[in-house]
Amino acid sequence: MGFFDFFKKEVKREFIARPDESKDTIIYKWPDTNIRMLTQLTVQADELAVFVKKGEVAGTLQPGTHTLDGASIPFLSGLIDAATGGNFLMSELYFVSTRQFTDLPFGGMIDNVMDPQTNLAVGIRVYGEYAMTVKAPEKLILTLVGTKNLKSNEEITDWIKDMILKNFREMVSKYVSEQKQPILGIASQASVFEKMLLETVVKDVAEYGVEINKLGNVTVSIKEEDEATLKQMTRDFAYSQNMNAADAAVKLGMAKGLENASGPGSSAADAAATGMGIAMGMNALKPNDENEKKPE
Repeated sequence: MGFFDFFKKEVKREFIARPDESKDTIIYKWPDTNIRMLTQLTVQADELAVFVKKGEVAGTLQPGTHTLDGASIPFLSGLIDAATGGNFLMSELYFVSTRQFTDLPFGGMIDNVMDPQTNLAVGIRVYGEYAMTVKAPEKLILTLVGTKNLKSNEEITDWIKDMILKNFREMVSKYVSEQKQPILGIASQASVFEKMLLETVVKDVAEYGVEINKLGNVTVSIKEEDEATLKQMTRDFAYSQNMNAADAAVKLGMAKGLENASGPGSSAADAAATGMGIAMGMNALKPNDENEKKPE
C-alpha cells in the first residue's frame, strides 16, 4: 500500500456517516468495530447513532456532528481500547432511522377455518399495508437485530408481517369458532378487523422498540373454489329449511329447462329431465314424514 492510499484510508476512518446508498434502510451497521478517537461522527436529522459493546447498549447520540472524545461524551470512556494506547474505541455502531416507513405490504394465506354453518374448511387470505416507526432503537437492536449485519429492510419488515398475520389468524379464528359467525360475507368485516388488528399488534411490537402507526387497505378474501362450494352449500341448506323457496327453485329449473329445449341440440325430453332432476333433489331435502306416507 502506497503512502497516499494509506493516507486516504486514514482520512476516511476519521469521518463517519451513514453511506448515501443506505439512506432508505431502517438500520445500517457500520462495518468497523475499531473507531479512532476524535473521529467526526455525523448523525442525520432522521436517525440516531447507537453504540453497542458485548451485547449491551453503551450509549446513543442524537442528530448532529459529534467529535468522539471520552471527555465530552462520557459513555465513550467505557469503549476505549487500552491495547491501542487509548487511541481507538471498540464498539459496534448502528445508524437507526427514526422516520416513518410507509406503504409496507403484508398478506398471505391465514388458515383453513371451519365454517360453523356448513362445517366446510375454508381457506382465508388477507392483504393490506402498514406504516412503522422505530421508537426505541436500543430495544430493536438488542431484541431483534442482535449482531447481524442487516442487508435490507426485509429482515425487519418480514418479522412484522409475521406478527400481523399471527394476530389476524387469532382474530379470525375467534370470530368464526367462538362467535359462530359465517365465513361467507367475512370480507365486509375488513374495517372491523383492521381496527382490532391495529390495537393488538401495536402491543406485540412495542416491546421490540417498534410502533405500527397505521394499517390500511385491508382486504379479506376466500379462496375462489372454497367460496363457490360454500355458496352452493349455503343455498342448499337454505332450501332445506324453506320448502316454499325450494319449490320455487324447482319450478324455475323446469322453466329454464323448457327454455333451453328450444335451442339447437336440445329436446323437450332434456327439459323434462332437468326439471325432474331438480325436483327429485329438492324432494330429498323434505322431512321424512312428508316423503314417506303410509298406504291407505
